[in-house]
Amino acid sequence: MATGINIMTYFNGQWHKGDIPVMRAADHAMWLGSSVFDGARYFDGVAPDLLAHCERVNRSAEALMITPTVKAADMVAIIWDALNDIPKDKAIYIRPMYWALDGGDLGVVPKPGATGFAICLEEIPMAPQLTATTLTTTRFRRPVLEDSVVNAKAGCLYPNNARMLAEARAKGFGNALAADAMGNVAETATANVFMVKDGEVLTPVPNGTFLAGITRARHMKNLAADGHKITEKVLTFDDFHNADEVFLSGNMTKVTPVTAFDDTQYQIGPVARRARELYWDWALSDA
Repeated sequence: MATGINIMTYFNGQWHKGDIPVMRAADHAMWLGSSVFDGARYFDGVAPDLLAHCERVNRSAEALMITPTVKAADMVAIIWDALNDIPKDKAIYIRPMYWALDGGDLGVVPKPGATGFAICLEEIPMAPQLTATTLTTTRFRRPVLEDSVVNAKAGCLYPNNARMLAEARAKGFGNALAADAMGNVAETATANVFMVKDGEVLTPVPNGTFLAGITRARHMKNLAADGHKITEKVLTFDDFHNADEVFLSGNMTKVTPVTAFDDTQYQIGPVARRARELYWDWALSDA
């Protein structure tokens, strides 16, 4: 079942209307989980950081030993071939994907050059304003590079995220604030996280257990240029309980304020509001 509507799929060198089949039963990815993707957004006629997302999906493929077959710049051109026909008032989720077709060594290692590639465009609305969520802890943690491919945006990582999210929802919260292997805060089940204390904007230091996102980096750059002090550091759950405000950063909605972490309550704060405002100002600056 698709997440969005009005789907278009690029496969085998051309665009197709609809959610068409692209994977076979015997493909390596089908039974051994060798797939990667990335996600960008189109809204108001722009696709912010699209090249960076296309570059990252190629890096993700390499991390899973899948051979990338499309240059990032060419990927951007393919995507814009479709986006140019989409009205500016539509919001689109852009998902380029690779997967391994065949196995090489013992059937387990992906065979070099045997790569599937597709791009999926789905119409998914942007949140019209700051829409808040709530957080709780989860018993599940982010893995480390020694036991998982945390340096990639890989499909095989998401069952762990899904059980974090399912646990949080079962407890009556919107998302889970997850720990790294050392028990410090890493990110949520679906997005990077920021907190604000005494005017300083803080976010967990990238330590190899989570992807430091493209949108996260954009917020950091925008806020720093706006005069905010930005610090990456080791943060504990107590730090978040003592925060003045908390917000999430992800591609789907860009900024999501947090109004509760377990029994700690927050207001939707000025930094989250400013981060969203700055992002749209930047995104539309060349439109």
